[in-house]
Amino acid sequence: MEIYGYIRVSSKEQNEDRQILAMNELRILPHNIFVDKQSGKNFDRPAYKNLVKKLKAGDVLFLHSLDRLGRNYEAIIENWKLLTKEKGVDIVILDMPLLDTRRDKDLIGTLISDIILSLLSFFCQNERDAIHKRQAEGIATAKARGVRFGRPNKPTPDNFSDLVTQWRNKKVSRKDIIKKCNISQTTFYRRVAEHRTAQGKNA
Repeated sequence: MEIYGYIRVSSKEQNEDRQILAMNELRILPHNIFVDKQSGKNFDRPAYKNLVKKLKAGDVLFLHSLDRLGRNYEAIIENWKLLTKEKGVDIVILDMPLLDTRRDKDLIGTLISDIILSLLSFFCQNERDAIHKRQAEGIATAKARGVRFGRPNKPTPDNFSDLVTQWRNKKVSRKDIIKKCNISQTTFYRRVAEHRTAQGKNA
């Protein structure tokens, strides 16, 4: 029997120290701790896939909380069954002692675990949906205030207007302007359109 730990944070910027500390307290060997820094919307994660390949019947998998496994209701249920039923692995959720498949393996115990799993998976999905809704609302509010997202525009030289005029008069090529201004072709045409609009307003 081997003991494993699985850790997940949603992004590279998030800190996984709390989860690692919990695994260290269980004296799980470092090479048996698998870490993903990725969203929990699905199970297409490199460390998780490698973990599943190593797990075998009788092994025990520890997680700090159920949402570290995932945040998609159907996917959580599907992977829980894959690990516990098909591979014969026991799962222990540290912050939810009732979700410990090593205990109460009779029919009633299994039924209680399945009910709790379904409820918690539902809450994980709801929380994920709520996070996305708050993010969308925040972005919409920021855009309404004039906040711009994405890469900042590259500045163009002060004589860009003269360069555009020369280009229209075929005195300079588009490629030369793009190279001189260090911009892409798409940016060039966008700036040309902006230049045309500005001229129209000043006319």
